[in-house]
Amino acid sequence: MHIFKACCAFLLAAVLISCGGNRTAQIWTDRPEMALYGEYFNSVQNQYKVNVKFVEFPAVELGKQDRPDIVVSSWLKNGSTGSHFKSLDNLFGGKKLSRGIFYQRLLAAGRVDRTQYLLPVSFNIPALIFSKGREQSLSSQFTIDFDEVKRLSKNYNVLSGGVYTRMGFSPLWNDNLLVTIAVLSGAAFREANPLVWDSSALEKALVFINNWTREINTNNQAEEDFTFKYFFEPPERLVQSGRILFSYMESSDLFLLSEESKSHLDFRWIIDQNRIPVTEDLVYLGIPKRAKAARTSDAFIRWFFKPETQRLILEYSRANRVNESIFGICGGFSSLSPVSEQIYPLFYPELLGRMPPSEHFSILNVLPANWLVIKERVVLPYIRQRARAEKADGIYPLERRLSDWVKMNR
Repeated sequence: MHIFKACCAFLLAAVLISCGGNRTAQIWTDRPEMALYGEYFNSVQNQYKVNVKFVEFPAVELGKQDRPDIVVSSWLKNGSTGSHFKSLDNLFGGKKLSRGIFYQRLLAAGRVDRTQYLLPVSFNIPALIFSKGREQSLSSQFTIDFDEVKRLSKNYNVLSGGVYTRMGFSPLWNDNLLVTIAVLSGAAFREANPLVWDSSALEKALVFINNWTREINTNNQAEEDFTFKYFFEPPERLVQSGRILFSYMESSDLFLLSEESKSHLDFRWIIDQNRIPVTEDLVYLGIPKRAKAARTSDAFIRWFFKPETQRLILEYSRANRVNESIFGICGGFSSLSPVSEQIYPLFYPELLGRMPPSEHFSILNVLPANWLVIKERVVLPYIRQRARAEKADGIYPLERRLSDWVKMNR
């Protein structure tokens, strides 16, 4: 909500008086900063106009209301993508967009049966932060895997009077990391009716988390006592003070840390079996099938996906102080590789030479449009309970939890 408040002024400014005909396109988005981009587009040319409307879950609302001309949002890729959106293949070739400027795995994720229905806009990847000065103990300048985190964490732990006064790391400190571990273990959550997964792989992830607690941090009670005693401070402060060795943080938050904090911290991207997981909230752009302002939509999209345009947007965001609450383009790395790799370091110096090779990027399966709700109310409570228990006996199975939740929310 703080992002929404930060951009309210721009949302209001972006709701312009329609000029009539198809010269005005309406954009639905769950990214409030799109209002700033729409305002900027309207200011740099006078042939077309866009209006920006904030919609919390555009993918859900598409089937309920009159459709907009453009949608920019997370969760657009699902089983109904082909029925909701037009093909975007005509945007490529000649003097139009070049497929080559996109991260190819992200671009491919927007295709259905070889047809490009969605264009990737932005993405994030997970990292571990640690205090500067400790980088010499790490094996890589760019990435870190869980085996190394476990080894370093065990050596870092300090027990005094039977309680921990210093603890390296626990996966249970961050819910997003729990899901990331499940995904990297092959749990393969994916859209069905409404969700299916690989049960054996999820079990493997739960055993991994539980074993981490027992092998590195003694037991669950010791972890909980440490967390209760010290986590009244933000994790980055605990890292700076030396209370903990690592903290999980996604790129969307990492580069919003204060300059003072960043001056004391370093980071490594999380990698597992040569895979760096792209977080689940990958932002896409699509054109609904009943959209009318085709020429304006085409003009906006071709303008937006130019590296020079995105450089100017980043400058415009900084001039309006939006960069203080929103990272990069639409809250993440740009889907245009020249922008993330060459332009971002001008605005985020910590990134210079730090973008990992894109062949390591691992894209999640197609998730249901209401994945966020299912994750918060069904999946995460189960993972937390199982990860803290030595045995599954007496714990309500995930399949039953999901079935009951579906029945209650029909």
